[in-house]
This record gives sequence, structure tokens and C-alpha cells, in this order.
Amino acid sequence: MSTISKDLSEYLLSFENRVNEELVKLCSSYIKIEGILPSSQDVEKRWAELAPEYMADAVPLISDYPTVSIAWAGYVGMAVAHDWDDDWSIYHDRPYTQFYGSRGFDDLDENILENILRLPLESQEATDIEAMMRRLAQKALTILRHENIEPQSRTAFYAYSRVLNVMYRLGASMQLLRMGYVCQKVNLPLC
Repeated sequence: MSTISKDLSEYLLSFENRVNEELVKLCSSYIKIEGILPSSQDVEKRWAELAPEYMADAVPLISDYPTVSIAWAGYVGMAVAHDWDDDWSIYHDRPYTQFYGSRGFDDLDENILENILRLPLESQEATDIEAMMRRLAQKALTILRHENIEPQSRTAFYAYSRVLNVMYRLGASMQLLRMGYVCQKVNLPLC
């Protein structure tokens, strides 16, 4: 197992922060938030368990279906946030393959929308989510491509994984917003 250099680590953190900033800005323009998205540590930690299997599915699709390989991470985030709110004691270790649809990874998005989030695929809300995920994935892909990272390099892999981290967190945040969770600044008196 190789380690990454301090310079690469710093670059990747900066890159992930830029991607996050740009995608949150895009989300804010469509879903009218103040740039602060709700989150859950349980949901965020779950990505560490799911990411290796997700990457195994998504990496082979990068060249032919780059936005799909990025967007589906957002759907997984939505599903995990739903599970967290519904009954975390039951769903905290849902096997990754349960996010699959009847065609496996190919219809993961539809399975999550219809069977986990319980949204009819033809509903306006499902259509809006799909459009938002597509916009976010396209923006993330544009940012990634503008980095001019050598394709199929170690740096490209790490940068791609950082994009997926952001998409997963944004999907989870979008679902938390759908369920009524909000972030508010609280001013507590000093003791």
C-alpha cells in the first residue's frame, strides 16, 4: 500500500474544497439554501465503507459515462441519509448491492428514487432530483477536466475519488433537506 506525498495530499484537499464550494454554490442557486447544507457524521462515515465497492463499479465507466459515474455517488448519499432518518439501527450496514436496481449499477439511480426514497420515477420531484444530480455531475466533471491531470494517473484517481466524496455528501445533504433538516447558525451565550 503506497502513501501519498504531503504535497499531493495538500493539493487534493484544496481541490476537494474547491469542488465542494462550487457544487454547493450550484445547489444553492437551485434549491435556495444559504450555502450551508445539513449533514450527519453517521452518514458521512458510511461512505468510507461504501466507497471501495462504489469505485469498483464507477471507475470502469469514467471514459464512456463520466457524469453517471459521478452522479450515482449522490444517489447513494441520498439513500444513506434516508436510511439514517428512517431507522439507522436497521440500515446502518445495508449492503452496497441493495442500492442496485434490477440491472445492477446501471439503474442504481432509479432503484434509489423509486424503492428507497419512494418517489415515482415520473414525479416532478424525481425529475428535479435527476436534473440536479446531472448538473452537479457535469459541473464536477468540468472542474476535474480543467485540472489538466494526466488521465489514468494516480493523481487522477485520487482527484476523482475526492469528487465522489463531494457528490456523496451533497446527495446526503439534499436528502436531509428533503426530510426537513436544516442548518441554522446558533448564537449561544458564553458561560
